[in-house]
Amino acid sequence: MLKSHYYEGLIEAGCDEAGRGCLAGSVYAAAVIFPDDYQNADLNDSKQLTDKRRHQLREVIERDAIAWAVGIVSPEEIDKINILNASFLAMHRALDQLSVRPEAIIVDGNRFKPYYAKFTVDSLPFTDDYRQEAKLNSCKPSTINCKPLPHTCIVKGDGKYLSIAAASILAKTYRDDYMDALSEEYPQYQWKKNKGYPTKAHREAIRQYGITPYHRKSYNLLGSEELFLDF
Repeated sequence: MLKSHYYEGLIEAGCDEAGRGCLAGSVYAAAVIFPDDYQNADLNDSKQLTDKRRHQLREVIERDAIAWAVGIVSPEEIDKINILNASFLAMHRALDQLSVRPEAIIVDGNRFKPYYAKFTVDSLPFTDDYRQEAKLNSCKPSTINCKPLPHTCIVKGDGKYLSIAAASILAKTYRDDYMDALSEEYPQYQWKKNKGYPTKAHREAIRQYGITPYHRKSYNLLGSEELFLDF
């Protein structure tokens, strides 16, 4: 059974991304907040589940979560800021969209960029006097020296914590659906099958047909034979 939370007594959001290693398409990330005592024996790392099961669990996650959201960063943005920063940005965008503000964050992996929640003056975590002073001085939230939310990176966290496992499922299913839709426009790249990852067939299609607006131009798109993956 996966653990329900890492931080005791805090509203905790789990985050994960999908599509980081792909040659084409946006990178997706999700953030999920579950009730403190939530349990679900069916949740696990999305890579260990079938596509059908992932989509079934997506409905369960969206029903049971206190809040959930998906963030997206386009191929153009990936090329400008690199995939690591794009992955962080996608997670930040997901966190921005949560209907409930988290008090702490747990992230799959070993790196994360500190997240500063977007506040209105009335929601700032300070005293009433401080809020009033901010209003009188026309102080914008972006100029107030707020501390980032506490976060913890957990290697293979999608196999350890429910909220990260759920975020993994949401990010992957929404990105897979997006790549399936793009495949209708560009069937020769077999994105419905490879989801944009560097398979042999995908790279051979790039050699034959060239690149699309959805390919990440900063990537080594042709690669070498040993980099091919088979799906």
